[in-house]
Amino acid sequence: MRSDLPGGPQRSTGLVDLLDRVLDKGLVIAGDIKVSLAEVELLTIRIRLIVCSIDKAQQIGLDWWRYDKHLAPGSQKGPAENEKLREQVRILQGKVAQMARKPNRAPKGGVPTGGVPKRGR
Repeated sequence: MRSDLPGGPQRSTGLVDLLDRVLDKGLVIAGDIKVSLAEVELLTIRIRLIVCSIDKAQQIGLDWWRYDKHLAPGSQKGPAENEKLREQVRILQGKVAQMARKPNRAPKGGVPTGGVPKRGR
């Protein structure tokens, strides 16, 4: 790159300084868009944009990417949780099968657990 051109290296240095300052301090852009017809508000869009470094975002409490299961690879509990639920289903299926194999026993009142009363002889 030729350094004798006006606005060459000085301009890029200014841009780097500006970007460094914005990322260090942060920049907030806020705006509202309202769509009205005959003085009746039909639609409101609120736009909030924050541009800052990751360190600055963490300082001000904007670290949502740490807890988002799609963005934070270490926080994915899905496969382990699914396996735990599958194991619980297997245990419950075993208990249901075990209860189905037992014969209906009549409790003290003479009604079997199936819910149909015995007929007299």
